[in-house]
Amino acid sequence: MHDLAIDNLAEATQIDFKEKLETRKAKSWLKTVSAFANGIGGTIVFGVKTTETGHQIVGVNNAQEVVAKLSKLLQARIKPNPQVEINVSFHEDKPLVLVKVNSGQATPYYYVHESTHTAFVRLGEESIAATEQQLTELILRGRKETFDSLISNYKKNDYSFTLFEATFRERTGTRVEETDYMSFGLVTEKQLLTNAGVLFTDQCPFKQSRVFCTRWNGLEKGSTFDDALDDKEFEGSLVFILNAAKEFIKTNTRSGWEKTPDNRIPKSGYAERAYFEVIVNAIIHRNYFELGSEIHIDIYDNRLTIWSPGGMINGRVFKEQPVFSMESQRRNPIIADLFHRMSYMERRGSGFGKVINATQALHGYKNDFMPIFEADENGFRVTLWNVNYNTDHGTDHGTDHGTDHGALSVEERRLLLIDFCKKPRSRAEMMNFLGLKHNHTFRKNYLYPLLDQGILVMTLPDTPKSKFQKYIVKESGI
Repeated sequence: MHDLAIDNLAEATQIDFKEKLETRKAKSWLKTVSAFANGIGGTIVFGVKTTETGHQIVGVNNAQEVVAKLSKLLQARIKPNPQVEINVSFHEDKPLVLVKVNSGQATPYYYVHESTHTAFVRLGEESIAATEQQLTELILRGRKETFDSLISNYKKNDYSFTLFEATFRERTGTRVEETDYMSFGLVTEKQLLTNAGVLFTDQCPFKQSRVFCTRWNGLEKGSTFDDALDDKEFEGSLVFILNAAKEFIKTNTRSGWEKTPDNRIPKSGYAERAYFEVIVNAIIHRNYFELGSEIHIDIYDNRLTIWSPGGMINGRVFKEQPVFSMESQRRNPIIADLFHRMSYMERRGSGFGKVINATQALHGYKNDFMPIFEADENGFRVTLWNVNYNTDHGTDHGTDHGTDHGALSVEERRLLLIDFCKKPRSRAEMMNFLGLKHNHTFRKNYLYPLLDQGILVMTLPDTPKSKFQKYIVKESGI
């Protein structure tokens, strides 16, 4: 037993607080054990009450009895049994029970009750049931396998690798020998391609190896036929879609010039190094198990977004991880290794730092143009801001002021938003209308107050986190 310094702990991916041990509703905390074991590990602290203002230490009654019950439930309800350490600690003379769950190697770890087996994963502060794709990844991880290492039914002799071989020679100065295909993990001894091998073929038959690119007219999506200035779909070899996506962005992003007394300074809206790094990361880390999904690149007047299927592989939310020292965990290590060999990326996982550094080096960069990284259970999105947009349009991009009415007060802008929402509007549409970049500001000052007052209502029942959710003015609310 020892004293515990708990003042700086916060509920997040790696820690969870419980006021007391629930035995009749044990799923409330056992699902977190499953999620921690299936992820990067974590600690559950019993004896801490969570309030609106923070965490209150209340302690537990009869700590040793709690420990005994914990051990029994863990043995009975989590299969296979994870590696767990249970300790009693004290804070201001109040006993707390800490359950440290180590990241497991025999995934998936299931919560078992009666005839049901459910694997949970961690997403920020929540423990949620694993999706079908997440469960597949957990099963493969337990077998020490990944999507790109799986053996396909395709034979090497039926496909060509012309682009891959030419690119490899150009970027490394060496030829790809026949024996390299096996050492790279692209083919088996029986000359069957692994999934990684299939993805590098010129005629790649995997339909999920695609990138959809669209240059939109304005600040939000519309009809592809009416509001798209350019749209392309690229499929095939990973080398091809990488270069094609980069060229699409380059073609559809205008560079400007700033005149000086004796010269002209080129002004690129985006750093090529930044968006190229994001595309590389999207290709390497995307979840290829999602057959009906693909990478999406959307270019608007003021921003560029790149979305790839599959959230953070460690389950952590992006804001919890320092960008310049982020852990490098690769969903597709064979693909990552080949991209490293061709100098498209580094092993140590410094890609997001490069995105920020390249953006900050742009002429005309301001703090408002800091790239945004977002991840949820469905995918990962990076937003790069066009540093030329404020110059071209006479607006102050990125600040929390309306594009057309930045001098108005919050109350005045709420009135404008109410009028705007006489038709169903998404959160993105509402934020664009107000000229807001930060979700927190939008929710705190506009969305939540109008919902609480009953002025706005959701169009879908009780699904505020749904990406399809829209909001409309309630007829009796004004």
